[in-house]
Amino acid sequence: AYKVSTGCITFKCNVIVLLQYVNLSSFIHCNYCTAQCKMMPLDFVFVIDSSRSIRPSDYEKVKTFIINLLQFLDVGQDATRVGLLQYGSVVQNEFSLNTYRTKKEVERAVKNMVHLATGTMTGLALQYTMDTAFKEEEGARPEELLIPRIAMVVTDGRPQDEVEEVAAQARQAGIQIFAIGVGRVDMNTLKAIGSEPHSEHVHLVANFSQMETLISVFQSKLCGDMCEVVDHRCQHICVSSPASYRCKCITGYILNPDGKTCRGEKCNNIHGPGFFPVNYVEHGCQHICANIPNGYECRCRPGYQLTIDNKTCNQIDYCDLGLHNCEQDCISIPESYICRCGKGYVLNPDKHTCKKIDHCADGKHGCEQEFESTEKACVCKCRKGYKLRPNGKTCQKIDYCAKYGCEQESGSTDHSCVCTCREGCRMEWISLFLSVFYYLKVDQINFFFLFGFLVEIDHCAGGTYGCEQEFENTENSCVCKCKKGYKLRADGKTCQSLDLCQTVDHGCEHLCVSTNGSYVCKCFEGFTLAEDQKSCKKPDCNSGVIDVVFIIDGSKSLGPANFELVKQFVNTIVDAFDVSRKGTHVGLIQYSTKVRTEFTLDQFSSARDVKQAVSQVQYMGRGSLTGSALRHMFQTSFSPQEGARANVQRVSIVFTDGRSQDDVSEWAAKAKESGITIYALGIGKAVEQELREIASEPIEKHLFYTEGFEKMGEITDKLKDILQICKVDESMCECENIILFQTDANEKFKMMMKNNILLMNNILL
Repeated sequence: AYKVSTGCITFKCNVIVLLQYVNLSSFIHCNYCTAQCKMMPLDFVFVIDSSRSIRPSDYEKVKTFIINLLQFLDVGQDATRVGLLQYGSVVQNEFSLNTYRTKKEVERAVKNMVHLATGTMTGLALQYTMDTAFKEEEGARPEELLIPRIAMVVTDGRPQDEVEEVAAQARQAGIQIFAIGVGRVDMNTLKAIGSEPHSEHVHLVANFSQMETLISVFQSKLCGDMCEVVDHRCQHICVSSPASYRCKCITGYILNPDGKTCRGEKCNNIHGPGFFPVNYVEHGCQHICANIPNGYECRCRPGYQLTIDNKTCNQIDYCDLGLHNCEQDCISIPESYICRCGKGYVLNPDKHTCKKIDHCADGKHGCEQEFESTEKACVCKCRKGYKLRPNGKTCQKIDYCAKYGCEQESGSTDHSCVCTCREGCRMEWISLFLSVFYYLKVDQINFFFLFGFLVEIDHCAGGTYGCEQEFENTENSCVCKCKKGYKLRADGKTCQSLDLCQTVDHGCEHLCVSTNGSYVCKCFEGFTLAEDQKSCKKPDCNSGVIDVVFIIDGSKSLGPANFELVKQFVNTIVDAFDVSRKGTHVGLIQYSTKVRTEFTLDQFSSARDVKQAVSQVQYMGRGSLTGSALRHMFQTSFSPQEGARANVQRVSIVFTDGRSQDDVSEWAAKAKESGITIYALGIGKAVEQELREIASEPIEKHLFYTEGFEKMGEITDKLKDILQICKVDESMCECENIILFQTDANEKFKMMMKNNILLMNNILL
């Protein structure tokens, strides 16, 4: 073997690195120096990939890398605090920033770590790091102390969830992220995780053995004071962090968008010796700049609202808010709105509803007979048999006989002209030979046509003859008639309604309702008319006795406003159930990075109490562990301890708006195998594959999806139809019982009176 001149190279912080020989089978081993560099305090959290793709021997190398990196860190409560979490399909917090006070305690905890060997949920681990690991209750120091917050992520594979968005949120929250990839890790994934500049924060090595080469790299990064070695150009304060720095302003000033210069926090402050105030600021407020304890804020004049830039103002369109209650037109004005009515209408005193303008109300129309109020004016009209004169006010009788040539006498009716004969005459058949004969020659046969006219006496020509509805001229007299659905009374003049239900064998099982000249069968509420249109049947539906557990997503992506819509959705479904001690029982759990039972199946026995409990549920607003929620539902929610009943159908309705940060298939499958029917409801960014894994078979009846929260009503209607929920209307039952009681009592009363009359007759006899 050929040896190279050896020796340990000492760096700025006295770190001695390993020099390999040309012959890779032999090498000189150098121990890392124990002298610690002079460095600033840090809040340092290791985020370690513990997936099944990492072999046990490589897992031990990761632990060795962490212990070697700890050698030059000054670990202590007033120096650098160290925390560590490892992740697979779930996140496991090994120790927090405030768990250990000495380096030896940290090293001992690292050596005792146990390999998880599950999935690779890197996004979930970053979410936990941001939401939990760097919280003050977990040992992180307050932000105003300017202690750098460092997260070092070590991974060997492609994440099974999204990392880009949550990593950006973590960096924006002030966490500086170092990303270390081992093996075939996608470089774009590492860059999506690590902080800028990537040359300082992103590192990729070929295998776990080469991780040791990064020790010296990180020592130089963590020990250096960037504010001393770079031209930072911070106007007020430069704050160093490993491999980077940031500018900060003194109290009373805020950092400008350039990240270097500072400006005053207040709109107007005490004036200094110059023309401008000491802390004069170009606030950019369109309307009003208001000072607040921690700075200033822009406000708008009444009738306006602040836009998304928090500086400019838009006029509020109160009509668009949908709260105006205007019956016809709504007009927005500054600070409020007014209602208006369309043409031909006037506003009522309530200033919201409209009434039609009555142009005839003042009585000055001057119409002789009838009048009508139109959209624009009061118009005169005449009764039947009259027509309006050109003056538009008075009426004249229509002479229908003006164009007819009656032989003797004539008289106009409301509809036509009637010819009559003088006393002693009557109209008979009159054969009128035409002066012109029609001649037709067909096959040498001549045809002559003679036309005759039959004129009949009209006995009804003199008037209505006292008929209430209609009349008919017969051979000898004028006879009164009734319209369809009526019959003539004994007086031969007036009519009475013909109730077919009382006169025919209608065959209706429940109710017979007479119509105009006919009848229809109807059913009591809760029943539907059968195909024969006579009998009644109850609709096919659920018995109303089920145990149902709602699982609602309370993750950060949902937002408080949309979470309220989800609660309204739950209450709408609850309204359809027959919630009672012997009917449906309802439970609810909410999940984010944790799972919380809001109320159990046996907690409430009325829909009102359930809905009140739902309205009081507080939004969690963190991660999205749908798999953990399914496990809780299977293991706990449907247990006898939480009110689940034996031999009662079990239903779970799962609502989610995004991708789960853990596996859902295992616990969904176990729940369905145990007999629990699961409905999966997805909205927005919900993943179809996850919804299919959650939902029961057949999928098309148990999976519902919509793109936005404004269409949740469609899901509600479809879910009600699929569940076929029926409620017993107890008030109708009571009403029917009262009707039956009254009918029975009336019959018995009639029998009693009949018996009393017979008894009195016997006594008199």
